Amino acid sequence: MNLPDSARRFGVGVLAAVALGLSGCDRGTDLPAGATPGEISFSILSAQGQASSGPLWQPLLEDMSKAIGVPVEPHFASSYAILVEDMKQGRTQVAWFSAQPAITAMETAGAEMLARTVNQDGADSYRSVLIAKRGSGLTLNDVLACGQRYSFGIGDAQSTSGTLVPMTFLFNPRGIQPEICFRSVKPGNHETNAFEVAAGVLDVATSNSVTLEALGRRNPVIAGQVEPIWQSPPIPEGGILVRGDLDPALKEKIRSFFLTYGQGGGAEGDRQRRVLAALSYSRFSAADDNYLDPVRELMADQALAAARAKGDAAGVAAAQRDLQALRARREVQP
Repeated sequence: MNLPDSARRFGVGVLAAVALGLSGCDRGTDLPAGATPGEISFSILSAQGQASSGPLWQPLLEDMSKAIGVPVEPHFASSYAILVEDMKQGRTQVAWFSAQPAITAMETAGAEMLARTVNQDGADSYRSVLIAKRGSGLTLNDVLACGQRYSFGIGDAQSTSGTLVPMTFLFNPRGIQPEICFRSVKPGNHETNAFEVAAGVLDVATSNSVTLEALGRRNPVIAGQVEPIWQSPPIPEGGILVRGDLDPALKEKIRSFFLTYGQGGGAEGDRQRRVLAALSYSRFSAADDNYLDPVRELMADQALAAARAKGDAAGVAAAQRDLQALRARREVQP
C-alpha cells in the first residue's frame, strides 16, 4: 500500500526518540541464529507521520509486547532502503513493509512474511492514485501531455504505490519519463504530497487510497482540497515480516498475535477492534511469500522497461525470464 504505502503510522513522541537512539546501535546483530532477543525492534518509515500517528499504533505495540513476552519498540528511519538494511544487519526483527520493500527484505535480508493487513471493508488490496488540487481543472490528459508544464511529487524510490505502480501502469506504457515530462520532480511520502498539492506547492502527485482515507479522518480540511485524477488497479496490501533466523517459538508467537488480534469476543475484543479501526484495519490475515507475486511481476516489468531504455540486452533477457516464471506460476495456481 506506498502505506500502504499504508505502514505508515508509528511514533511515540519523546519516548520514541529515545528508542530510536537506542535502536540505532547494533543491538541484536551478534545474536546467534534462533536466539531470542531481549527486545524486538519494529520498523516503520518515519516520513509517514511519526509524530502524529504514535497514539494510533502504540496500543498495538503494547499488546504485542504482552502477548509475546518480549518488549517491543518502534524503529524509525527516513527511507525503506535504510529499514531493509536495518533488518539485514539485525537492528530490527519485525517490520510492517509495503509490498516492494517487503520483497526486497525477503530477497536480501532473509525476512519471512507472516501476515497481511485487511482494511475495514474486508479488502487486502489498495490503489495508487494521482492527486491534484480540487477545483484546479487539471486532468489526467493534461498530465500525460507532458511539456514540462507541471510540478510532480513522486514517492520514495521503493514505494509500491508512490513509484512502482504509477510507473508500471501509467508512465511506462506511454514511454513517459517523469524527469523529462514534468517541470520538476520531487520525491516525498504520501502525506507530504497531499499537503503540498493542497497548498499549491505541487500541481500533481502520487498518493494512495489508504492515505487519502486516513487524511479524511485526521485532517478533513486538507483532504477536501485534493482529488484523485487517476487510480490504479488493486495492488496487494503490505504485510508483517520477521527475520527468518528468529527463535521459531517466538516467531510463532508473533504470527499468532497478529492473526488473532481483534478477533476475540467481549470487552477486550472490542478494544482491540477499536485499535485496528484507528489504523484503518479490520484484521490481519495469513500470508506467505507467494502473496506478493503480483508485485514481483510489476517489478520485473519495470526492470524490463529500464533495460530496454538502456539497450541492456542481458538485462532485458533476465527481466523476461523473471516475468515468464512469475506468469507461469500464476497460471498454475488455483
